Amino acid sequence: MTSPIVRRTSNQSGQSKKPERANSLLLASRRFAAWAAEITLVVTSGLIPFGIGVYANSRSDLNRVPLNPVLVVTERAIARPLALPVSYGIRNVAWPTNILWTIALLAPVTLSWWQLYLLAKTGSTIPKRWLKVRVVNEQGKPPGLGAVVIREGIGRWTVPISIAYLLWRYSFAFPNLGLFTFLSLLMIVGEGIGLPSRRGRRALHDQLAGTYTIDTLLASNKQAQSAGGNDEAEEWQEGNEELAAGEISQSPNLWRRIQQNPNLTLFGVGLTSMTAVLATLIGTQVYIQIQQSQRATKQINSQQFLELVKQLSPNSGVTNEQRQSAILAMGGLNDPQSIKFLADLLVSETNPSLLDTIQQALTTVGPQAIPELKNKNQFLVSELESVGSTATKERELRQGRLQRNQRTINKILSVYSGKIEGLDLSSTQLGQSGTPGSSFFNLVLDNLDLSGVKFKSANLNQASFKGSRFRGAGEDGRWDTYDDVMADLSQAQLQQANLTDANLSRVLMNRTDLSRATLNRANLSNARLYDAKLNSTQLVGADLRNAVLEKASLTGADLGDAKLNEANLYAARLGRATAIGTQLSFANLANTDWQGADLSGAYLDRANLSNANLSATRLAGAVLRSAQMENVNLQNADLSLADLRGANVAGADFKGAILAPSKQDPADQFVQTPDLGSVSAVVQGVDFSQAKNLDAKQLAYICTQGGIHPRCP
Repeated sequence: MTSPIVRRTSNQSGQSKKPERANSLLLASRRFAAWAAEITLVVTSGLIPFGIGVYANSRSDLNRVPLNPVLVVTERAIARPLALPVSYGIRNVAWPTNILWTIALLAPVTLSWWQLYLLAKTGSTIPKRWLKVRVVNEQGKPPGLGAVVIREGIGRWTVPISIAYLLWRYSFAFPNLGLFTFLSLLMIVGEGIGLPSRRGRRALHDQLAGTYTIDTLLASNKQAQSAGGNDEAEEWQEGNEELAAGEISQSPNLWRRIQQNPNLTLFGVGLTSMTAVLATLIGTQVYIQIQQSQRATKQINSQQFLELVKQLSPNSGVTNEQRQSAILAMGGLNDPQSIKFLADLLVSETNPSLLDTIQQALTTVGPQAIPELKNKNQFLVSELESVGSTATKERELRQGRLQRNQRTINKILSVYSGKIEGLDLSSTQLGQSGTPGSSFFNLVLDNLDLSGVKFKSANLNQASFKGSRFRGAGEDGRWDTYDDVMADLSQAQLQQANLTDANLSRVLMNRTDLSRATLNRANLSNARLYDAKLNSTQLVGADLRNAVLEKASLTGADLGDAKLNEANLYAARLGRATAIGTQLSFANLANTDWQGADLSGAYLDRANLSNANLSATRLAGAVLRSAQMENVNLQNADLSLADLRGANVAGADFKGAILAPSKQDPADQFVQTPDLGSVSAVVQGVDFSQAKNLDAKQLAYICTQGGIHPRCP
């Protein structure tokens, strides 16, 4: 007689609770391990080529090219939401770095989509397959691409990270990235733990996508245990399918709920449609009223403008005071026609009292008058250049017109300091011009906020910007975030300009001419000065940390006590520069030319001096600990009391270099030498085996002071 198919009692089900709990804990741990492995694979695929690219970029023997535009756009897109500082100049990198960083960008994206594809088609990624975890839909089949995108893209990542971002963005800790990372991990883990449901706990991403995470290891174990009897195996399989179908059917997804409640769905759609139509009607009406008001205002201004033009005509017969009143009234119109008329009148008028009134009217208009004044400025410059040197009177007349235009721009910038963000003065002539003996215009903008002004290719020669700020904190009021407002001084002419104590941090100054300018104590940290001219420039005490001075010319510049830590001076020209006590720790000085420079007491520890030209330089008391000095030219250099411990001098040329300490000149006592403890510590442990052109005297000194060389006894 056959026995019943189902022989389960309440006691048996109660006894099975503990194994079920153990299995659920085992499944949760394997799910977490699979997720961690997936993230590790994605992150590693990007970090490895990125790290190799960083190493390649540090090499001095590789050609440098502009950064890939795709990488530039990606960098800015990431920097904005994370409040990271953005540099809008495209930097140069080693050519392999461009390729490697592009791979670092594409590899994680490709690997992520490959894992999503496997999850959609098979229900398991590679780590999930290793750990016997599978994702299925309500029918027990692979979920498909749409469900996987909802599960991973929306549920697992978008929702928790969005919540973490909002909490971080509007908290006191913004823009602390460490807190944002902590909140993101907390939200992701919390979402993965799951929310209570009728049959236990399911993660939010599974509930949104209508998917289930099952334990394939448990199923294979049960099948192996029931392999002794075919009837019992078939019975277990049928019961397991019925149980799974019952559990899944108890958790309907959103689409099923919509199908079960059509009336409620129809009501929601109708209410949403009515709200959208009403909002559109109200918005349209408001827009029409605004347009009508603007047209009416424009018509009134046009009528007033025509009346004022009649009063200012030569044949109007009005008094000088009435003309002044009409000019001031025209400035108050703030109309494009009136601005253009005043800009033209500033050039053509000769009455001094009326000229002052015109300047006052244009100043009242404010920054809105700058575009018209800029156009007139460029026209007057071209006119002045077309006049021959023999036509002295005509040249003085046109120069006077240009100077009136320049003074008006100067006054507007001074009055509206801090309110001129985005103002475009590119290619404007605001520096000194004219023939010798004539009056010159001096731009004076001291202690002003000029952040965000575009001075690209402008002539600012001999201008004064003492204590002025070319960078602002932006709308969030925090420094070093994505919305920092920075001026553009690239390719500008700033010869002999005074920028003492100016804030030029992160400002774009590529190919800017700062020859003989004064930048003492100026803040140039993170500034971009690619191929800039700083010949004979005063940079005493300036902050140039992390600045980009690649291929810049600093011949004869004074860098005394300046901070150039971690600055990039690749292939810069610094011949005869004065860098006494300058901080150059960790700086990139590869391929630089320092011939004849004075680096006494400079800090060059861990700097990259590969292939640099330091011939005839003075390095007395310089700190060169752990510096990279491969193939450096040290011919006739003075290295007395220099600290070379840990330096790599392979291929360095020491022909005529002074290594032995000499008696200090009393005139040089102001140079602070580092405390070395004893002279023998200068070259102790330094490997000179691959150094070039070492003479007998140098070798004797190296061997007696603890240096390493094959010829040492």
